[in-house]
Amino acid sequence: MKRYEIKYLLKEDVSGLIGSDICVKGWVRTKRGNKNVAFIAINDGSIIHNIQVVADPARFEDELKRITTGACIGVEGKLVESQGSGQAVEVQAERIVVYGEADPDTYPLQKKGHSMEFLREIGHLRPRTNTFGAVMRMRHHMAYAIHTFFHERGFFYFHSPLITASDCEGAGEMFQVTTLDLNNPPRKEDGSVDYSQDFFGKMTALTVSGQLEGELGATSLGKIYTFGPTFRAENSNTPRHLAEFWMIEPEMAFYDLDSLTALEEEFIKYCVRWALDHCMDDLEFLNKMIDNSLIERLRSVIETEFVRLPYTEGIKILEEAIAKGKKFEFPVSWGTDLASEHERYLVEEHFRKPVIMVDYPKDIKAFYMKQNDDGRTVQGTDVLFPQIGEIIGGSVREESYDKLTARMDELGMDRASMEWYLDTRRFGTCPHAGFGLGFERLMLFVTGMANIRDVIPFPRTPKTAEF
Repeated sequence: MKRYEIKYLLKEDVSGLIGSDICVKGWVRTKRGNKNVAFIAINDGSIIHNIQVVADPARFEDELKRITTGACIGVEGKLVESQGSGQAVEVQAERIVVYGEADPDTYPLQKKGHSMEFLREIGHLRPRTNTFGAVMRMRHHMAYAIHTFFHERGFFYFHSPLITASDCEGAGEMFQVTTLDLNNPPRKEDGSVDYSQDFFGKMTALTVSGQLEGELGATSLGKIYTFGPTFRAENSNTPRHLAEFWMIEPEMAFYDLDSLTALEEEFIKYCVRWALDHCMDDLEFLNKMIDNSLIERLRSVIETEFVRLPYTEGIKILEEAIAKGKKFEFPVSWGTDLASEHERYLVEEHFRKPVIMVDYPKDIKAFYMKQNDDGRTVQGTDVLFPQIGEIIGGSVREESYDKLTARMDELGMDRASMEWYLDTRRFGTCPHAGFGLGFERLMLFVTGMANIRDVIPFPRTPKTAEF
């Protein structure tokens, strides 16, 4: 007998199947009823909604004893028009198979509210909840939207390495990769570890970004994007940081600051529109249960033009707000990096729309950003969003070999290890630009979830590497 996914039965026109024998399989959400009739709500993960199975207690007495919340069952029966409200069809059971029972005394996901903290402790089971089922389905759709966006615009998907010898961000917050015996590593005469005997013959680490390699792709293929996991050994336990997360990093030859910011805005709007067009069932659930302004906020993003704001002007706005009595935890002055509270003030209170901030002081930005003629600022861009703060960071890249190497020398960087990168400026250098979007930051925005640990299946944070 043909099995049908619940999504198909509830969302498609199945009038032609009414009265037909079908099969559905899934996990039990609830069971209720009396001595005359039993109602079983099952869900197979294909949609937020459950389908109702109607069973005769006298006929299925043994099976019903084994069916509790969390059990996995298969049902064969007739698809009929539902007698109750809430859905158009239900299944009249003719045969029930219990694949796996769930002891109600030990199964942790009973029909009641659970805190996000508790659900993180049972991360292997939390995808079975309505909330995390919705988030994971939306995560799939957002990934698909990203690939579709770039493919439609002629970008090539470029695979950057996960193991690298370069620190793109220069912060040193990298997870080391080694096969050496940590209890007795080989050492040089001066006592330092002899990495020439390591697997790669040098010190290597998990990547913090695919950007530098992405620039190599852009200077040969024109337009590329990377989409993969990245790693930051930053000892931060905030709701906005993970040690392992996914990044989308497009790099484009012959883009300037205007074309870069235009792409950033177009990209974000495309992803948000995709969520509204393809994930409305899950969005309506999250809007009801997590954030009742979620759908309104998503629609507002695609209906408004993002503000372009020079950093210097942004600092003036914040200083004027302080002068009028606005309180911030962190100080504001030209040359300091903005905190999330400053970014959210600009977006949520001053402009009330997304902001793309540009032209940052060079001393707070990475070495590869294109220097402006003033000698003080670089052509960096950050896209600032309501409730999130920075969601995208990008820049025009410095194409001048002399300026780039001078900046590296200023920062005390090891040029010898970056010769491969500098070759893009030695041989046929070109204007180019790119940006990075943390996938989980995007997921925070489109789902309304408050903690970044709750938009990735298995979060990796300090002291936490379960499952």
